[in-house]
Amino acid sequence: MKELKSAEDVRNFKINNQERIFHSATHEEIINGGTADLYFVRTRELLAAVGKENTDVVAEIFCSREGVLAGVEEVFNLLKHKNVSLWAVPEGEEMQQKEVIMRIKGPYDEFGMYETALLGMLASASGWATAARACKEASGGVPVFSFGARHVHPAVAPVMERASVVGGADNCSCILGAKLLGKEPTGTVPHAAVMIIGDTVETALLYDKTMPSDSPRIILVDTFKDEAEETLRVAEALKERLSGVRLDTPGERGGVTPGLVREIRARLDQQGFSHVQIFVSGGITAERIPQLVEAGADAFGVGSYISSARPIDMTMDLKEIDGKPVAKRGRIPGITDNPRLVCYL
Repeated sequence: MKELKSAEDVRNFKINNQERIFHSATHEEIINGGTADLYFVRTRELLAAVGKENTDVVAEIFCSREGVLAGVEEVFNLLKHKNVSLWAVPEGEEMQQKEVIMRIKGPYDEFGMYETALLGMLASASGWATAARACKEASGGVPVFSFGARHVHPAVAPVMERASVVGGADNCSCILGAKLLGKEPTGTVPHAAVMIIGDTVETALLYDKTMPSDSPRIILVDTFKDEAEETLRVAEALKERLSGVRLDTPGERGGVTPGLVREIRARLDQQGFSHVQIFVSGGITAERIPQLVEAGADAFGVGSYISSARPIDMTMDLKEIDGKPVAKRGRIPGITDNPRLVCYL
């Protein structure tokens, strides 16, 4: 697939729906402009018609609201083979409303077509990173893990999981998301395993026998019986080998409450299992975390609160053309000073 530069190129861009398995874009399609809004290809053609496609410009990107910046690495990878200079606020840093978080300088034709793609990379990832940061800050240092891959399209699940760790999550469950960060994914087994095996203790013993020794023995205890009862049964079976229990009580049963966590913590301590930690998942939000921590929760798996986070809108404006300050109505002409911008290219 060649880079799209004209309306004719777009018309000739064909996809084979019979052979295509998924609706998501390939890396090649993103690089060659397949995910661009059409009007950016039309702009390339118009500028080329009058010999202005290589006009030197400076573009700035600013955010619509405060949050945690993520997605810079993907933008860098998209532009690193182009004849442009790139400055950005580093990933993982907090940004203020309307702050210029990125600047691109070079011939317009080198990067103009990518406006749709790079704004999307920054907007989605920053939204996820911001939600993860809120959870981590609410936890007061207690580990937080991203479990949101099931709530988004699998093509972007690794992007979401990576952004959550950039934002502050300690790790994630999605295999590819963790690998992109040089980490190993975290997780044990779902309810399905316990249901098929038929008993929580049997599942725990089988897990202990089968899984590698460096895999923490964290057992799900809400499948068949009362969570406190199952917790003590598992603790008696694995004793010192049990690292923790996971509570994922469904909403139909009231979810995981501070009272439930407090009861299980007390019963474990009374029976001599103070080393067993309590891992909580299922409908966890930044607002619920402090109460659960106070009750005795030791770690959290957060899903939809992160994965459904609203993107942080990003806007790209041209601020210089051929070295002269410019701006559309309502904006201030010329480069915006931001000493936090770091040179990437």
